[in-house]
Amino acid sequence: MATEGKSLKARAADLLSRREYSRRELERRLAPFAESAEQLAETLDELAGANWQSDSRFAQQFADSKGGKFGSRRLAQEMRQRGVDDDTIRDALQDQDDLASARLQWRKKFGKLPDSPQEKARQYRFLAARGFPGDVIRQVLAGGADDDDSFFED
Repeated sequence: MATEGKSLKARAADLLSRREYSRRELERRLAPFAESAEQLAETLDELAGANWQSDSRFAQQFADSKGGKFGSRRLAQEMRQRGVDDDTIRDALQDQDDLASARLQWRKKFGKLPDSPQEKARQYRFLAARGFPGDVIRQVLAGGADDDDSFFED
């Protein structure tokens, strides 16, 4: 398949037909093929105007697909790196249940409460690396299950 003759808009449509992209990601992908920065900005504005590209749709899809595995802090950081603004990130993460996600990830990886300070630190680091806030991690490692009394019973 020859791609030399494709227009910038056609390239963008090919990319967007596969998955959602933030404006910054799309700009990076299309920049090598643009004749000028103005042409690129104009094409991106046109795509956003036609609702082919949407940072809010990208952010929501990103949060939905990765929300079960990562905490809101990491999701927000990754979205910021992709050029999504803070208001859009806040909207996308408003339904994120960090406690439920942290419990799920903790249970998959460990399944039992730490029995030593070293193990507690290891479990804490694991959840922190996944982007869960400290208060959520402490709640998970304390063994308290506010909404599920049988969570730690086998």
